[in-house]
Amino acid sequence: MGSSLNGSGGDSSYGDRRRKTQGRPTTIGTDRAPRPSPEPARLGTPPWSHQLLPLNAPLPVRDGVGPSSIALPGGAWPRLADFLRERFPEVAAETWLARAARGELRRQNGETLHPEQPYQAGGALYYYRELESEPEIPFQAELIHRDAQLLVVDKPHFLPVIPAGRFLQQTLLVRLKRELGLDGLVPLHRLDRGTAGLVLFSVNPETRGRYQQLFPTRAVEKVYEALAPSLPGLPLPLRHRSRLLEGEPFFRMREAEGEANSETLIETQEVLGQGLSRYRLQPLTGRKHQLRVHLAALGAPIVNDSFYPELRPALEDDYRHPLQLLARAVRFADPLTGAERHFKSRRQLDPGTANPA
Repeated sequence: MGSSLNGSGGDSSYGDRRRKTQGRPTTIGTDRAPRPSPEPARLGTPPWSHQLLPLNAPLPVRDGVGPSSIALPGGAWPRLADFLRERFPEVAAETWLARAARGELRRQNGETLHPEQPYQAGGALYYYRELESEPEIPFQAELIHRDAQLLVVDKPHFLPVIPAGRFLQQTLLVRLKRELGLDGLVPLHRLDRGTAGLVLFSVNPETRGRYQQLFPTRAVEKVYEALAPSLPGLPLPLRHRSRLLEGEPFFRMREAEGEANSETLIETQEVLGQGLSRYRLQPLTGRKHQLRVHLAALGAPIVNDSFYPELRPALEDDYRHPLQLLARAVRFADPLTGAERHFKSRRQLDPGTANPA
């Protein structure tokens, strides 16, 4: 289903050059804010729950967490409480009443709402999402660079970038907001929770759009590293192209027949022992799980990948066996100054963590 073409295609290699950061590396720790009142996490949390704070939100950032929102569609619910019970059956009525008593149910215009009032469609309801319990992520991020426009952070394995599902305080975005006091911080792109490495954030809302446009226009050169089985019978470097579609279950991807919508440049950096190699991966498109699917399709699934080629059950995070995938470096021309920006992760992958299972 995928196609692989030999040749480097004009690929430029990253050297050892590293742009100096301001000051010494800073670690983003795991100190937790006081736990809010209970609300169970839900699998597959919808997009409106993330912490990309809308302009003029009627509730401020609290403990690093901005308000969540849900649209108020047309419908025959007699009271707001009836709508909330249907949309959030796992949240007790008392929780919504307590939020209302604190003034934490609001429309975009700042109007305070109460669950017992008649339901009125239109606009959105803003509130603070809360979790009854949340797993502690015992790893720290490292601050690589900070200026008036950008924050560049070296994310550890297992730490989500934004709140979703069973994670809220234990996310990179919330930790950074809380510990650096940057309530308006917004990630410019995402990394899977299992992937370590560089994440870029916008600090300044006035220039945010200029930096956001770098990613959909493919103006950012991204390089990843992965540990995976060696491919002695396959000539590298090569370009692997395929069509990626949503798989089963919904959080996996699959290759399918049809016009390619994903492309990765793959080359061997180093042949290690025990049948493994270190690969340099350059995604030329940005599909979900693209690198993981492409290597698995070539017969070299990334070490400790529990999604590909087959889904393996994982009830708990196994910190002994992190996914051996690292967002190693980014390079781009600064949209404000035209200067070349180049950032590199300081983390290292470890073949010794390979899970024999």
